Amino acid sequence: MTQWVRRGLLTGIRTTGFPARPDGAPGVSPGLPLPGALGAEAARAMAARCPTGAITAVPPGVEIDAGRCVHCYRCADDPDRLSWSAGYEWGASPRHEPPLTPLGGAFRRSVHILVVDAGDCGACLHEVKQLNSPYYNMHRLGFFLTPTPRHADVLLVVGPVTDHMREPLFKAFEAMPAPKRVLAVGACALSGGVFGPSFVTHAGVSEVLPVDVEVPGQPPPPLAILDGLLLVTGRRAR
Repeated sequence: MTQWVRRGLLTGIRTTGFPARPDGAPGVSPGLPLPGALGAEAARAMAARCPTGAITAVPPGVEIDAGRCVHCYRCADDPDRLSWSAGYEWGASPRHEPPLTPLGGAFRRSVHILVVDAGDCGACLHEVKQLNSPYYNMHRLGFFLTPTPRHADVLLVVGPVTDHMREPLFKAFEAMPAPKRVLAVGACALSGGVFGPSFVTHAGVSEVLPVDVEVPGQPPPPLAILDGLLLVTGRRAR
C-alpha cells in the first residue's frame, strides 16, 4: 500500500486523452476480428469454430457480426486466422434508427446515466465501473451516474434481459424524463450472447426497448463504452 501511494505521488494521475486524441496504451482494447477473404472450405471451417455465430461464410470469405463476438479468440487461433482490429471506437446506431442529434447545450457538461444490470454475467458491468476510475475519469466529459431513473438522461443496459428483468427495465425507461436515450453495452445486450435467446432470456435489449446506440464486445473496453456515450449524446458522429 505504501509503495502504491508513493508511486501515485511521484507519477500523478494519468488520465487518458481520449477523445481529444487516440489512446494507444497496451491493453486498452481486446480488438475485434475483421472480415477477410478465405477459400470456401476454410470459410466454412472458420464459421463452424465460432460458438455464437458471429462468423458467417460468405464468398469470397467470411463476414463478422460484431454484436455476437465474445472474444473467444478461436478464429485467431485458426490456421487460417483472421486479421484483428486493435481499435475501440465500436459504437454505432442500429440501422433502422435515424442519425442522432445532440441532446443540446444544457446536457453538454451534465449527462446523468442510469446503469441497469439486465442479467449480466459481471464482465460488462465491471468495465462500466472502470469509467469512474482516475484513468478514464468520465466526469471530465460531463458524465455522471445516478441511482434513479427520474434523474437519468441515458439508460445504459448490460445483459441479455432476463425474463424477471424485462418489466423493471421497461419501468425504468418509462420513468425517465424526455429527452432520453438507450445505450446497449456488450454482446449479450446486443444479441443475447452465449446466454440467449433462451427460455429465460431475450436476444438483447432491442426486443424490449428502442436502442439508440450499440457497443459490441464481451466485454467491451471502457474506451469503447465512452465512445458509445459520446455517440448516444450526439457529441460524436460515426
